[in-house]
Amino acid sequence: MVPARPVEVWEDLRHIGSHTDWMSDAAEIRFLTEATEGVGVRFECDTRIGPVRLTDHMEVTDWREGEVMGIRHSGVVSGTGQFRLSVCEGPEGAVHTRFEWTESLRFGWWMGGRLGAALARPVLRAVWARNLRRFAARF
Repeated sequence: MVPARPVEVWEDLRHIGSHTDWMSDAAEIRFLTEATEGVGVRFECDTRIGPVRLTDHMEVTDWREGEVMGIRHSGVVSGTGQFRLSVCEGPEGAVHTRFEWTESLRFGWWMGGRLGAALARPVLRAVWARNLRRFAARF
């Protein structure tokens, strides 16, 4: 839960280039398109988790203002991801935002394929949970 209204949360989230400020696994983002937001934006993200270093190639596939940002991953790690925002009630009836982050990823053979993905799942969940806490702390 983010202690801010969805419109405020979206105004921060929409700036993909700043995701490195709150994603501990995202070291650097380089845009491959002139546009930096909206469907069709492509970028590379240098990703680091422990000893694993890779460049994640991403494209925005869904962009619904204030609600959803969908991503397609390609390369060594492929699949899809989505950020979804919705209104929820916070303490004392305050309007807050539920920030849901889902990923469906496939690992390349050199990363262990399905077995590597299964072993990485709890680590990635922990990283993403920490990232969500870091994002919420911005408000």
